Amino acid sequence: MTQPTDTPEDLVSPKTAAALRAAMTRLFEGRPQRTDGRLTKENLYKEAQVSRATMNRAHAILAEWDAHLAAHGKATPSEAKRDAAIADLKKRLTTKTQECTHLEKKLKAAHTAIAALFHDNEALRQQLHKDTTTVVTPIRRRGPRH
Repeated sequence: MTQPTDTPEDLVSPKTAAALRAAMTRLFEGRPQRTDGRLTKENLYKEAQVSRATMNRAHAILAEWDAHLAAHGKATPSEAKRDAAIADLKKRLTTKTQECTHLEKKLKAAHTAIAALFHDNEALRQQLHKDTTTVVTPIRRRGPRH
């Protein structure tokens, strides 16, 4: 009778365990050879070129797989890189959107100021036009003064 241990035992051959570990490493590093690289157990057994049943007997390896995914998530290196690029682009878009909003406010303020100046200018032109149409009669002297 075997005693229970803290770590599950693999019920697969050393050759199969090595193939599963190599496949796991390739998938975690984003270097798949036989699959699309997604971090799924289906890809693990296909990458290792073993059956699902054989993979399911590799308890210790599956525990390592699950622990790695729990710690690092299911994103492959290329997915993580893509997600980081998307996050950066979203941040840059937010910054540019804020800049555009600020510039739109400044543009509206400038538009209002220009409109006010235009109306003031028009009023001054009308006033100047009225002033030039008024005839000013000069006062003449009435004879010489001695």
